[in-house]
Amino acid sequence: MQEMRGTTILAVKDDKGVSVAGDGQVTLGQAIAIKHGARKVRRLYRDRIVCGFAGSTADAFTLFEKFEAKLEEFGGNLVRSSVELAKDWRSDKYLRRLEAMLLVADAENILMLSGTGDVIEPDDGVAAIGSGGAYAMSAARALRRHTDLSAEDIVRKSMAIAAEICVYTNDHIIFETVTRNS
Repeated sequence: MQEMRGTTILAVKDDKGVSVAGDGQVTLGQAIAIKHGARKVRRLYRDRIVCGFAGSTADAFTLFEKFEAKLEEFGGNLVRSSVELAKDWRSDKYLRRLEAMLLVADAENILMLSGTGDVIEPDDGVAAIGSGGAYAMSAARALRRHTDLSAEDIVRKSMAIAAEICVYTNDHIIFETVTRNS
């Protein structure tokens, strides 16, 4: 049985908050147009956390549920919830087999989570996962260095660039932004 895969998730942080986007394409084996409007980025914990996934869809939904439970347990603390999920993910026999990655963010932080126990915070406020992640991240870094665009505008333009280059990324993009309280 083939798994559904292929995506691009991008997050960019600026002084106003964090913008996260994901494309809507679902890939099954060699067929890249199974679904165009999948929602791989969603808000969690009272709309204060944004989470995107790449990898196996069923595995990612399992991780969403586990992550939401951690957020509830730790009062929406993104970093603590992420570390606790990564510990469980790495040590639990069942969870260890899940083939997905999460990109999670609140208004202050961006973290990448993997099944090997990684909880990685990017140094430059730009992170991406998925098959088109390197394209989107490269575009975002270039736009960040050479323009004064907002995080949301950088995410929009970078995802459009990734959709032009990566066959596993389409232009049906879902955007979510979490802003800092003034």
